[in-house]
Amino acid sequence: MRPLKNIAWKPVLIAAVFLAAIIYILPTFNSSLWPYKKINLGLDLQGGMHLVLEVESEKTVESTLERIVQDLRERTRREGIQQIQVERIDGDRIQVNVSGAANIKSFQELMDAEFRDLREQDRSQTGDALVLALDLPEQEVDRIQELAVAQALETIRNRIDQFGVAEPDIRRQGDRRILIQLPGISDTERAKELIGRTAQLEFKLVDDQMSPETALKNGAPPGSEVLYQINVDGNTKREFKTPFLIKKRTVLTGEYLTDARVRYDQDKRSYYVAIDFDRKGGRIFERVTGDNIHKRLAIVLDRKVHSAPEIQDRISGGSAVITGSFSAEEAEDLAIVLRAGALPAPVKVLEERTVGPSLGKDSINKGLMSMIVGGLLVIIFMAIYYKVSGLLADLALLLNILLMGAGLAAFQATLTLPGIAAFILTIGMAVDANVIIFERIREELIIGKPPRAAVDAGYDRATLTILDANVTTLIAALVLFQFGTGPVKGFAVTLSLGVIASMFTALVFTRVIFDAFLSGRKVKQISI
Repeated sequence: MRPLKNIAWKPVLIAAVFLAAIIYILPTFNSSLWPYKKINLGLDLQGGMHLVLEVESEKTVESTLERIVQDLRERTRREGIQQIQVERIDGDRIQVNVSGAANIKSFQELMDAEFRDLREQDRSQTGDALVLALDLPEQEVDRIQELAVAQALETIRNRIDQFGVAEPDIRRQGDRRILIQLPGISDTERAKELIGRTAQLEFKLVDDQMSPETALKNGAPPGSEVLYQINVDGNTKREFKTPFLIKKRTVLTGEYLTDARVRYDQDKRSYYVAIDFDRKGGRIFERVTGDNIHKRLAIVLDRKVHSAPEIQDRISGGSAVITGSFSAEEAEDLAIVLRAGALPAPVKVLEERTVGPSLGKDSINKGLMSMIVGGLLVIIFMAIYYKVSGLLADLALLLNILLMGAGLAAFQATLTLPGIAAFILTIGMAVDANVIIFERIREELIIGKPPRAAVDAGYDRATLTILDANVTTLIAALVLFQFGTGPVKGFAVTLSLGVIASMFTALVFTRVIFDAFLSGRKVKQISI
């Protein structure tokens, strides 16, 4: 007879596991009972939004070339190279016109020293006039586009995390596509605007040498362009566009931002966004404002002018504000996209699908009904075929379901419609483990062993079989989780929890009940 001290730890373990399961599962039924999160439901169960986006990575290449053009102009000016024109043509090429032997020599030295990444596509020289066509090598273009997609994926993930969507599914699909599933979201238009907003923040000087009206009529001078400020009438909701002549050169970008917060102006009764720069950005902002006192500095977001205040004095401290006719929601969304960072390239929606909550509720009801009917049939069969031992297996089955639900809540996993299928599947798997054990015990009883010895031998013989079967299933579930999509991952998570729970209930819980019943008693037979 086995001493009780050898099994004393098992009841303690079961009690601890059962208590933890109750604690984690309670908020799912009543969130006021315990301050923990409840089970998350997937897109197919609670409704939400499904998006497929395509990153226009070629725009990143164009932006990179535009920055190179600006850099080339700045460097040639600093080096004293005259009679030179640098322009971007055909979207993906740079054309350079330079005259004078000395200027050509200096420019060539600059290219060799600082711009080796540019490839010379075409060259023509007539006398002391040189025309060059430059572009980026294919390998560099591919690298820029690959980086743009990866950065867009990370930026979108950061935005959604700050938006507060529970268990979103965000992953790359193909070369340039991003799949997004947002379960439980109701304001789909706001979410789509938040996700797809480029949020390219730029600070540019206003060109006051010409009026915007004249620039619109006769064309903007070289190095400047006309951008618009959009104001919305509070009563009529009509949009009014105000033109500004803005210098193309960007003096500061949003890459130096460290924080963006929503603030409320009591005097103007309006919301605005306060932004902070890092140390380097603060130094640039201080230098720009100090060098351009009494000039106007435009704050441009996605090529729209939000404000263009006059610089009254040098601004130190690395802080600025973005004003506009913002609602509280619009200001919060702007702060989110600024904190998360700008998209490296625009994105366009290829596929959009909204799943209504009523469809998800219907799926839950049908899934629960299937689980209840299947569970009852299994419980009745076990009780009839294995008698009292079958009732013990039924009790273990109920504990198994409790542990699976608690596991989903504890790990904040997402329950999907395939996950409900995994629930139903594990009902059979959990009972199957007990069937193997009971059949081994029956075999031992048939050959004449006493109940105590038969139970010990039955569990010893069945344990390895149960472990082998469940471990192989667990490996398959892990593979599904690694390579599957959102719903498949939900199935894999639920199946994995079910496998672990079934091994615990079959090998630990039922064993403790048998040991407690047989210890200290002379039992002649078992109802099995």
